[in-house]
Amino acid sequence: MRFLLLVFINAGAVGISIAFVNFYFQRDWSAFLISFGISFAISFLVFYYLFQRYIYNKIRLIYKQIHSLKLGKDLKNALGEKMSNDPINDMEQQVRDWAKAKGKEIETLKDQERFRREFLANISHELKTPLFAIQGYIDALQDGMLEEDPETAAQFLVKASQNIDRLSFLIKDLDAISKLESGQIPVNYQKFDIVPLIREVMESMDDRARAHEITLRFKEKYQRAMMVNADREKIRQVLVNLVDNSIKYGKTRGQTDIRVYELFDTVLVEVTDDGIGIEEKNLTRVFERFYRTDKSRSRKIGGSGLGLAIVKHIIEAHEQTINARSTEGVGTTFAFTLEKESPAI
Repeated sequence: MRFLLLVFINAGAVGISIAFVNFYFQRDWSAFLISFGISFAISFLVFYYLFQRYIYNKIRLIYKQIHSLKLGKDLKNALGEKMSNDPINDMEQQVRDWAKAKGKEIETLKDQERFRREFLANISHELKTPLFAIQGYIDALQDGMLEEDPETAAQFLVKASQNIDRLSFLIKDLDAISKLESGQIPVNYQKFDIVPLIREVMESMDDRARAHEITLRFKEKYQRAMMVNADREKIRQVLVNLVDNSIKYGKTRGQTDIRVYELFDTVLVEVTDDGIGIEEKNLTRVFERFYRTDKSRSRKIGGSGLGLAIVKHIIEAHEQTINARSTEGVGTTFAFTLEKESPAI
């Protein structure tokens, strides 16, 4: 043990020093050995007592506190008071581990603080923009525009209504993502064929795609069922959000392709557009709330800025994965997996 070795070395050093002093005056080797033995024994006992009382016990106490904090009170009690036989070495290692863990924790807290600041700034902007617009239209109407210019007043009412709708969508999406994060919305698993669901979503989004001169394509002509085990309505929301995103950022007279692949025990669904694409540095952040890679264009396109965040939460609630890959000027692909279910015989 390092403790005994340390005491032994210090006692030996004192013993040899005293023995050499005695030998210098007496020139007697027997006196040298006797003085060394006596001084070593006394020094060993003194150092052992001092080290044990004032250093070693303090180190054990610190180690015990670190050990208790690291395990947690309940687990420590369950394991009993069993301690290491070499607390000095173990304490050194645990302090290093603790410092490393705290460093990571501090970095995580810094990231969370940055995200909180960005989120507050973004939600403030998202709320203020339609509110100020509504306020401006109402002020104009109150100033007599209804009587002076009924046609412009009617246009202002339509624009005010559109901004109210934007606020409603934003609040609805905020409520949805809050419930998803807190687990208040359960995942209602059921076995269903995802191919008809994709076709349903494409039909529901067809008018919007046509308005943006974008063609929706489901390339593969599946003749058999592609069964999955998931929440059908939530996966519908995922598909709607991804297709809607592809329409927003797709190029005029472009296309959105949806593909499905079987991968062992999962089904992979891909939604690909041929639009503006996303810079590689932004790919890791596209699922963050309110994060927009092209803010000036995104503001004009509209939307709550929460669609991809909701998509990510839904897929992760299914214990599956979603990712994005993109090339600027070429297009973007969002791909997610679902648990595959064998079709009924």
